[in-house]
Amino acid sequence: MNIKPLSDHIFVEPITEEKVTKSGIYLPENVEEKPMIGKVIAVGPGKTNEEGKLIPLTIKIDDKVLFTKYAPTEIKIEDKEYLVIREDDVLAIIE
Repeated sequence: MNIKPLSDHIFVEPITEEKVTKSGIYLPENVEEKPMIGKVIAVGPGKTNEEGKLIPLTIKIDDKVLFTKYAPTEIKIEDKEYLVIREDDVLAIIE
């Protein structure tokens, strides 16, 4: 798959972890909240300011990012789920 986001969009693969309660009960994905952490798969070229100058993104491919809960657009490609978000919706890069 070859994807190139436009503008300041970022293509993210959500990172999901299996959740188990202290007593050892497995919680399925549909019971818990959506993940707000993901791995960056592709980034756009950047945002253009009012003068027409391109401002490149600070986020790069393979970064692990924390993003706002309701910002992403969900996309399914080849039975795999991805998220598309804007750089403004990224809260932090996890190192």
